[in-house]
Amino acid sequence: MAASVETLVPETVAIPAGRPYALGRTPVTNAEYAFFLASGRAEAPPWWSDPGFSAPRQPVVGVTWDDAAAYCAWLGEASGGRYRLPTEAEWEFAMCGGLSSPKTAWGDAPPEGEVPEGPIAGPWQVGRGTPNCFGLLDCGTVVHEWCLDWAESQAPARGPRRRASRGGSWRHAVRWSPPSARTSLPPFYRYSDYGFRVLREASAAAC
Repeated sequence: MAASVETLVPETVAIPAGRPYALGRTPVTNAEYAFFLASGRAEAPPWWSDPGFSAPRQPVVGVTWDDAAAYCAWLGEASGGRYRLPTEAEWEFAMCGGLSSPKTAWGDAPPEGEVPEGPIAGPWQVGRGTPNCFGLLDCGTVVHEWCLDWAESQAPARGPRRRASRGGSWRHAVRWSPPSARTSLPPFYRYSDYGFRVLREASAAAC
């Protein structure tokens, strides 16, 4: 799949207050992830061809943590930048948008119409809502987003180690979560409400 760099690179937002990174404006979309699949570096996730999940502007879902990390590495190679998953601290700071311990990324409540109401069969298209004060969209909604960190260590008897994730989910009764809310999952799991957004490191980020 031939593409210009501008086409394949997710849009990022430089995080202010001296933070040395830029974060994806939205979770990575199916359209953006398609270039990675065309490179042969990963298999298509289980819901890739499902009509309820395959619109170009829907977030890619069903990716493992390793898939998400591999996408970031590939993106850096393809574009000349330096990409990775955000740490929990980086993700939370960006989603707070300069606010102090907000209930949501926008303040006390999500903007009206930010989250679809009623039954839905899959994630909505990203970029449809209101940006937070840093210009990020889909903040803590639509999909859980893989983060770089391991979750707290676990004894072997309690099962496999888990990777941290943040954000809400289209599958939940309440489809948003506070910036501070934490989730985690074994890194090899594939869920229909797990996606990710990229972090672009400072040396490659436009300020």
